[in-house]
Amino acid sequence: MAYSFQDFKVSENSKKPHFLLVGNPIEHSLSPVMHNTALRHHRIDAEYHAVNLLPNELTSFISWCNNSEFRGCNITIPYKENLLSLVDSVDATAQEMGVINTIVKEPGHLTGYNTDSHGFLKPLEPYLDMLEGGRAIIFGTGGSSKAVYHSLINAGVDEVVFVSRNPSFHNRANEDVLTQTVGYSNWHAFAVESSIIINCTPVGMAPNTDDSILSKDESALLKDKICYDLIYNPIRTKFLELAEEAGGTPINGLDMLIYQGDRSFQLWTGKEFPFMKVRNKLMEYFNSNQ
Repeated sequence: MAYSFQDFKVSENSKKPHFLLVGNPIEHSLSPVMHNTALRHHRIDAEYHAVNLLPNELTSFISWCNNSEFRGCNITIPYKENLLSLVDSVDATAQEMGVINTIVKEPGHLTGYNTDSHGFLKPLEPYLDMLEGGRAIIFGTGGSSKAVYHSLINAGVDEVVFVSRNPSFHNRANEDVLTQTVGYSNWHAFAVESSIIINCTPVGMAPNTDDSILSKDESALLKDKICYDLIYNPIRTKFLELAEEAGGTPINGLDMLIYQGDRSFQLWTGKEFPFMKVRNKLMEYFNSNQ
């Protein structure tokens, strides 16, 4: 269940210790399943709830973070950049990326962190040799793409090509990595020499599971490429189906979700995240909702 922010504020759950996920849309997020499993595992007296937040509610949400029962939150599309300027301080890594996805509450102080970079890289550890010195193609230029970009630089890629519907508005400069932004009509020219293609857009996310960032006619370009979709619901997106059929290596966003949640949970509670218990719970969810 996802609340509107207004409904959450007057709910009984708002009067109890709580962690939140805020974004819009939020209905299909599995973060509540994940974090409530971890909270129960450690017998922590708190619950985690998903809240649909409207753009005009950002300032009042930050005020809510000072509520005595608020314990911390995650941030998802489209507010990872907006909330950066509203917290009291920002961790150095998140500041470098320009986005936050986690708020940690301390007495009288809210600190923004980004755990997406950690989450993104963990599933790629077996493939780091392929990334070093290679080219990456990133579909999307939103908040998640910034964490992915930062991760790829740390992994040693030499070139990053962003694909955007408005390429002229998303130029980025980095002295160590050749970076450029191209349109959907001409990304193909960069595909053959790439080692990884990443979807950082919501295209293909439930309930629009028939959508894909590329067409079946373009899928031959995915052969021998790591094809990473940050979407985890569904586990097998149309993009990943095309990648598998073309001979690419598909990676879905589920483990990224868990690993970034792992880091967030440790920041909030100082306790170890029950990774396998959480993963099994999420797989149960998917199996029961096929």
